[in-house]
Amino acid sequence: MTSYLHLVCDYAPGDLAWAEVYSAFKAKLTEDVPLHMTSVHSFDTVSTGFVVGQLSSSGKDLKPENLTIFANCAPRKDLKVARQNNEGEGLLYASLKNGVHVIAVNSGYSMSFVRNEIMELWSTDAEEFGSQFRSRDFFPRIIAQAMRGDFAFLKHKLNAQEVIPEVPQEVIAYVDSFGNMKTTFRDGHSTLSKLEPGQRVRVTIGSVIRAATVATGSFNVMEGDLAFAPGSSGHDKKYWELFKRGGSARDEFAHPAVGTKIEIDMTY
Repeated sequence: MTSYLHLVCDYAPGDLAWAEVYSAFKAKLTEDVPLHMTSVHSFDTVSTGFVVGQLSSSGKDLKPENLTIFANCAPRKDLKVARQNNEGEGLLYASLKNGVHVIAVNSGYSMSFVRNEIMELWSTDAEEFGSQFRSRDFFPRIIAQAMRGDFAFLKHKLNAQEVIPEVPQEVIAYVDSFGNMKTTFRDGHSTLSKLEPGQRVRVTIGSVIRAATVATGSFNVMEGDLAFAPGSSGHDKKYWELFKRGGSARDEFAHPAVGTKIEIDMTY
């Protein structure tokens, strides 16, 4: 059965870094392994984690069998002091309850959105120093081994609840190409249970305050209106998003960074 590899990295689409990483992976993988690439913004581990969570939790009709996800977003912020020999965060391997494999740099929130779905978590023998470009020079070896079922690179079994941080609450999780802002407000959140369709709420992100209409879907508002509604991500347990019909919610809030706190005031 063919395995499928999805790369999630913080390189700009079409950047030289993508070309080199793609070439390095193709050099190590067998020809029958399909490979797809998704970009997130530089150093954005929240978006990285959100993408990993969304891709890995799709139902069997929405994702390939034998899926492995490699996530590389390594801002090297785990240490504030000067690093020796380009040392970076370690590479982790996780097997999820649904059979998906995730191999990711242990940085920020890169694995937070699958934290509660992890069956086993391991450190690996991937080199942590010696190259500024580990995703090209070192990581393809690990991924190629995993894709052929060779897990000799595993080192120490870890406790996911101790190693991986929880999903950040009530923040922007991902911004798509239309300017829709997906959030970490998710079905079941105490604030959401108090909202009714058609209700107007005050949304504060940074220094910007806007009114939004609570909707059952992003298109259940008038053209030009801002909606706060369950979006397309999260599968059976939807993440809510801010959506401006015919425009960009990101523009409306002056381009806030992913990870920025969101306040929902129902007294509008």
